[in-house]
Amino acid sequence: MTADGLDRAAEQLRSRGITRVESYAWRDLDDAEAGGSELHADEIFRRWAASGIEVVHRTSTGDQPRAFERNGYRVIQRGGRYDVFARVALRQLFRRRPSDVATIEIWNGVPWFGPVWAPRRRVVWMHHVHREMWSEALPRPLDAVGRFVETRFAPLFYRRSTFATLSESSADEIEHLGIDRSKLTVIPPGVHERFTPDESCRSATPHVVVVGRLAPVKRQRQALDALAAARRTESALTVHLVGDGPDRGLVEAWIEEHDAAGWVRLLGRVTDDELVEAYRRAWLVVSASHAEGWGMSLTEGGACATPCVATDIAGHRGSCLPGETGLLVADLGAMGEQIAALLADRDRRRRMGRAAVEHARGLSWTAVAARQLDLLASTVGST
Repeated sequence: MTADGLDRAAEQLRSRGITRVESYAWRDLDDAEAGGSELHADEIFRRWAASGIEVVHRTSTGDQPRAFERNGYRVIQRGGRYDVFARVALRQLFRRRPSDVATIEIWNGVPWFGPVWAPRRRVVWMHHVHREMWSEALPRPLDAVGRFVETRFAPLFYRRSTFATLSESSADEIEHLGIDRSKLTVIPPGVHERFTPDESCRSATPHVVVVGRLAPVKRQRQALDALAAARRTESALTVHLVGDGPDRGLVEAWIEEHDAAGWVRLLGRVTDDELVEAYRRAWLVVSASHAEGWGMSLTEGGACATPCVATDIAGHRGSCLPGETGLLVADLGAMGEQIAALLADRDRRRRMGRAAVEHARGLSWTAVAARQLDLLASTVGST
């Protein structure tokens, strides 16, 4: 779908009386722990804004409240990391919502309970179900409370809500919460045009990149365990880790404990151009993540003709086509062996790299933005 398709979707939304879209997300793109969900929102909202839709994006703040413009849409950061949900719900309950406003509710673990205060003209973006991630994010018994709210209590309010998610496997997870499949629309994320192949950048020696927030769910230390195992076969293997987050100290401790500074380098957050270079240089993209809505690093790397080895989880099925664009591994203990085998098979890597480029070519952020806007317009039209 082209920019014309996006403009048509925007006109359809306006024809149904909607002049503004308000979105609610836990974190914003400038948060130190921002990841794929925040990037997804920004890529879509900047395109909606360019098509003439007024977008207001409401998130928490880690510091002082502030409001500003980014890429054509307005960002309002107000409320702490955890009290922002109650703040929004209480404020909206006592606010008369204008009829020309539609709502995007980004459910990232903790719901906003939008059905209570915005029962109409609303779409929920839910990238994946957190379930066991709660044990990694919160101590007992708070983890059990979070899991109960997400999987048992909150779904009771969302039976009639329209959901958008990133993959069929994530849709399966959401359906298991009790959401009717007819209410679920799968819209995979896009791949930016900057991610393209350039074989002249490829490392002459085995090299792997791991991209993502340094957080418990991403399991970078388990990925390093697997890469250390692969290095017993591929002794020249080097690794770059891209990203930052709360696990940085633990990752640095792993590198020191395993005397790995000579072959593992932690790059932290990088620029867009540096990220493209990191993918192009690598022989493989590796992810040991425990949960994803969509493995964006797998398709970004794939667009650069870099195949992947990743955990066999819901969000990696779809972003990786197993046996075609990379390998999915169910057993973390076997990941090192799979990495070593693929590093040693140049012809197979090249075939997978070509297939990965073709797979990524069908993913466009403009098309994603248009499909999301179409879904919102059809939801508005049915209420």
